[in-house]
Amino acid sequence: MELRTVNFVLERDPQVQERDAMMKHYRIVLVSDGQGTFYLDGTPVEMSVGKLLFLFPGEHCRVVGERLEYFYISFEGARAQDLFRRFGVTDVTRVFSGQEGMIPFWNENLSRATEDNIDIISECVLMYAFSRLTSLKETGGSVAYLMTTYAEENYADSDLSLQFLAEEWGYSPKYLSDCFKKRTGLGFSRYLKSLRIKHAVFYMDQGVESVKNVALLCGFQDPLYFSKVFRDTVGLSPREYISRRQAGGEE
Repeated sequence: MELRTVNFVLERDPQVQERDAMMKHYRIVLVSDGQGTFYLDGTPVEMSVGKLLFLFPGEHCRVVGERLEYFYISFEGARAQDLFRRFGVTDVTRVFSGQEGMIPFWNENLSRATEDNIDIISECVLMYAFSRLTSLKETGGSVAYLMTTYAEENYADSDLSLQFLAEEWGYSPKYLSDCFKKRTGLGFSRYLKSLRIKHAVFYMDQGVESVKNVALLCGFQDPLYFSKVFRDTVGLSPREYISRRQAGGEE
């Protein structure tokens, strides 16, 4: 299967970082200095030295940082999906901490890159990065993956929470929280709210017009609380969103 790298860059310019950019390819990012926040379709992901992050085509990304420097490699091809499945990389399980040891390797290889060899060098660095992800299976990565999988299948259950999973699986809530945040950069409750709102938008787009019904379908028992979370996330109330969708469909 094909895998092709598009570029290999060390980004230091805050003005470039802060521009809203839509990803045309997959991208792997390694922070080498400073700290900052990557806003991915508006969702903040905290990044610091040694954190590895994957971005996906079609996502909008804007970065706000303090003396932030990071490497990135953009890539494409059918083999990318195979690698993501193998190592459990998804749009939620996309952050990998503790990768400081890769920084000198990335830096050395980029310094040796020329127009004639950068495609080979960038592909080698990319594959080396993927090979390092196997260690996450022993550091809680698999637990975070199970949490996201369970949430995707059970988001409509209003009882679903970090405490619920801890009691169900026999872990402490703190352990689950630490595993999830280390792997995703998000708290579980924040992720669950975002997941439920994503499905709420889907139901509305499919023609469900009762705010109460949408709330219940997405795991919110209280329609008023659902409306508040929806507005905070989307920028519109559920009724405003439905009205705009209806108006757009009539044009």
